Amino acid sequence: MTHSTSSGTDAGPEGVRLQKVLAAAGVASRRVVENYIVEGRIRVNGEVVEELGRRIDPENDLVDVDGTAIQLDVSKRYVMLNKPTGVVSTMKDENGRPDLRRFTKEYEERLYNVGRLDAETSGLLILTNDGELAHVLAHPSFGVTKVYIAKVEGTVTAQTIAKLTTGFDLDDGFIQADKARLLDASRGASLVELTLHSGRNRIVRRMLAEVGHPVTELVRRQFGPLHLGTLPAGKSRELTKIERGALLTLARHDAPADATPGDAQETE
Repeated sequence: MTHSTSSGTDAGPEGVRLQKVLAAAGVASRRVVENYIVEGRIRVNGEVVEELGRRIDPENDLVDVDGTAIQLDVSKRYVMLNKPTGVVSTMKDENGRPDLRRFTKEYEERLYNVGRLDAETSGLLILTNDGELAHVLAHPSFGVTKVYIAKVEGTVTAQTIAKLTTGFDLDDGFIQADKARLLDASRGASLVELTLHSGRNRIVRRMLAEVGHPVTELVRRQFGPLHLGTLPAGKSRELTKIERGALLTLARHDAPADATPGDAQETE
């Protein structure tokens, strides 16, 4: 490995020193970043960095440390919202219904939702000004895993759970849950947890109705690597550095080649 001893400026015609960029991104001090480079823990555009004098273009190069993507563009904001029921997943509703603007007005940036949740479905919704990430994660072919908890009518049996994971045909084709489990059953109602990666319209409600258990309440608890946790309904928070890294890593590794603006139709 070569160690540049130049005492010149960090910015140059070939970009900015990797140490400076990662220190600014909050990864570690420049000295610690140098150690990471020596240890082979940093990659730029998928290739391990071997020289300490490496310069990069922060706007275009993709950097990861120990396999986790690093957010270099600090102007990008990533927010988790626990969308309450009765709110439509749009920034402006033509029919005057409650929309997402009430949750984005506290942020300076213009934020947009990644995919949609049905008006009567509550739970985890991502708001961001990172249009590229939003299009990728909501693209139908991307298949990000989501976890829902549904309260349904009737007592769900083990056979019904098996049918959900084995799969069956709906009007728009075959569907099956990645996972399904019964959480509780009492007083003529059941709580079912469904994990699936389909982005088809109202798919959870349609699946459960098909097996004879109409949904009365539905909440999305997980979106990819993000968990709703204890965030109350109607509240939002910025993603942590770890959550941002996990989300960016997911998007970079599995982005569909044909993900283009306008394809973000994932709805529940």
